[in-house]
Amino acid sequence: MRRLRRLTGLRVRLAAAFTAVALLSSVLASGISYVLLRRVMLQRAQDAVLTDVRSVLAQRTPRNLPPDTEPLLAAQLKDALAGPGRKIAAVPVPLDGSAAMPRPGSLDVPVSEEFARRAMRGIVFQRLVRRSRPSLEGMPYLLVGARVLGYETTVDEPERTTPPMVFVSVSLAREAADLRTFTRVLVVADVAALVAALLLALLATRGVLRPVRRLGAAARALGQGRLDTRVRVRGSDELADLARTYNHAAAALERTVTELRAMEAASRRFVADVSHELRTPLTSMIAMTDVLAEEAGDDGGAARLVAEETRRLGGLVEHLIEISRFDAGAAALVLDDVNVADAVAGTLSARGWADRVAVAGPADLFVRADPRRLDVIVANLAGNALKHGGPPVSVRFGPAARDPGGEPGVRIDVADRGPGIPDDLLPVVFDRFVKAEAARSRSEGSGLGLSIAQANAVLHDGTLEAANAPDGGAVFTLWLPARQAAEEERDA
Repeated sequence: MRRLRRLTGLRVRLAAAFTAVALLSSVLASGISYVLLRRVMLQRAQDAVLTDVRSVLAQRTPRNLPPDTEPLLAAQLKDALAGPGRKIAAVPVPLDGSAAMPRPGSLDVPVSEEFARRAMRGIVFQRLVRRSRPSLEGMPYLLVGARVLGYETTVDEPERTTPPMVFVSVSLAREAADLRTFTRVLVVADVAALVAALLLALLATRGVLRPVRRLGAAARALGQGRLDTRVRVRGSDELADLARTYNHAAAALERTVTELRAMEAASRRFVADVSHELRTPLTSMIAMTDVLAEEAGDDGGAARLVAEETRRLGGLVEHLIEISRFDAGAAALVLDDVNVADAVAGTLSARGWADRVAVAGPADLFVRADPRRLDVIVANLAGNALKHGGPPVSVRFGPAARDPGGEPGVRIDVADRGPGIPDDLLPVVFDRFVKAEAARSRSEGSGLGLSIAQANAVLHDGTLEAANAPDGGAVFTLWLPARQAAEEERDA
């Protein structure tokens, strides 16, 4: 994945775009240069041959031809037109007016009847390619056909004074070799231009992406909590403006987070201080109200109400003190080998719930956990099911991995058959002071029990999740990892 991201990164894309533009421009310029040079070279060779043929025919053919001069004139024309890479064929003009055709093999290329017929009317030319094999590159040739016009014949025997047809095949091998050399030069130039463009693109993208990388590194550091991270501003371009904007945003974020942290710390200290200050007098009040409620007998309804509310207030204070420990990072584990069946049974018996909750699980299942905190988790989950769910309430436990094939551990499910958790409360059920009966002015719970249970589960490196069962009711699932002795020493 990382290699794929590098291959599709911004630097690669910028370099590829820059190189593609340079390559396209180079290839386009090379193609235009090749086409123009080829046209000029072939046109020059063609014009030279045509000029030579016209000149020789005009100079060597007399205006008044004597009879029976065709063989002599043919030999003179062949000698005059001879040259390197040329083959000449002088063919008598048939008396029946048909096209004069050279003997096969007398020229380097074959002559078509249509070409010979057009040559009867003046000078014509054609570029041809002769291939020794269909798969091989052919050799280019220029074929010229001409017939002398504008001469005078004898009155008595005009057929004896007809000049010959002339066919000339000229090899363009030298021009083809020059074009091949020019093509190789163009290819070398294009490769050199491509390499230069690639190097320039890498240099250019390096200068552009270096500030972007610095900004990315600063943003990652900022996301990790290092709010004092700043970026050095260089230059006055758009990237410098971006760096300045980032610095201003980081400074504002640092100020805001610092203020929020200070306010949060003050709030935590206030809750902790108030809870500790209330703990001692509430302990005395709970003892005194219990005594008053017992002494009042059957007529002491008000005393019992005061005692009940005082105990409820004491429980709230205890929860606040526990929450303050978690917030301050002072909560610690005291690990021991805990028999899960005994721990669950002890929790339910201590609170008088043993006959109201069904328990199922192996009797020899042990987990490395803090007994007190495990008791708090199970008590909160079972109490929540009894108060807000419907019977039957069950606690089931057994060995289970966190994920299929993942870390081993122990799973404890607490389920009921009540109405379940409302959909709007399910995502926030573990938040503080969240109650299923939020619309009422007061309820028996403090809204902190599930939050404390989840905090204890996380302290064990475990998880606590809530869901609604398909057949009705809520299900809370606690998962605790199977700890080793080394982990116990570390936690201690």
